[in-house]
Amino acid sequence: MLKGHQSWIFESKPTIISSAAVGGPFEGNGALSNDFDIITEDLWLGQDSYEKAEKVMLEHACNRAIEKANLQKEDINFFFSGDLMNQIITSSFAARTLAIPYLGIFGACSSSMEGLALAAQLIESKAAKYVLTSASSHNAAAEKQFRYPTDYGVQRPPTAQWTVTGAGAAVLAESGNGPKVTSATIGRVVDMGISDPYNVGAAMAPAAVDTIEAHFRDLGIDATHYDLIATGDLAKVGHEIANALFKKHKINMPEDIFTDCGLLIYSKDQPSFCGGSGCACSATVTYGHLLNRMRKGELKKILVVATGALMSPISFQQKESIPCVAHAVSIEM
Repeated sequence: MLKGHQSWIFESKPTIISSAAVGGPFEGNGALSNDFDIITEDLWLGQDSYEKAEKVMLEHACNRAIEKANLQKEDINFFFSGDLMNQIITSSFAARTLAIPYLGIFGACSSSMEGLALAAQLIESKAAKYVLTSASSHNAAAEKQFRYPTDYGVQRPPTAQWTVTGAGAAVLAESGNGPKVTSATIGRVVDMGISDPYNVGAAMAPAAVDTIEAHFRDLGIDATHYDLIATGDLAKVGHEIANALFKKHKINMPEDIFTDCGLLIYSKDQPSFCGGSGCACSATVTYGHLLNRMRKGELKKILVVATGALMSPISFQQKESIPCVAHAVSIEM
């Protein structure tokens, strides 16, 4: 049901009956290592390219989520997935392997919550019984496409973020045990004129704030409605900017409620610069760490606001600024 201008209320409360998170070796040494279902030994996964390795990771996450739901691939009606590669080849090639009716999405790093919102909408409208949704990214593949291959040894500025190597997936159903998807707010594109691909946290922060404000306005609530509000991958710089914008707009955002997946995923002693980013950032933190905390009873209501920088190699080469979007999904236990 439409609520306000850009939000959906899911009256049937679609259930996340299972979820899975796969992480790379760097992520396996991070702060959330215990929340990954699978931690890979290297970046290659036995493949001859990083792009192929990312596809394998995504397949592992999807298969593990289906297995944990006690289902077969044939039981899944639809598959949503998104990633950072040109023409979302990771998702499309994984869909080829899974052979599940497939809807590819591109919201850059906001793809995880875009997929979760759309999956819940299909369940809510009774257009599906089971929906699989996922997102992935690979540090070496993304750096090669959007910045410079890691072999070049390019010096990164302090504003840079570390693209998460990993994949997250979840299975939604009409009913069952598990966290419920209760609402979603679809963000609009916000562009503040930033064009530096090493400063995407600053570029995405205004979009995150815009979507959170819209969510509060549409639903008639404030931040205290939730135990936790987590943005996707603003990391240190973007998180600080978002806090400043909330103060400027006179939005009460308690520090103990507001966090960021890019700040959570790595340990402080890891050289991740400002923190994590990439489609797998919000996907693995949400489908691993946050849902595990909900299942343990530590959290009852959360809002995940995945943020995405909608640039491409072509737009960067043409000196375009970076348009950004954020999608928010509320999950309750």
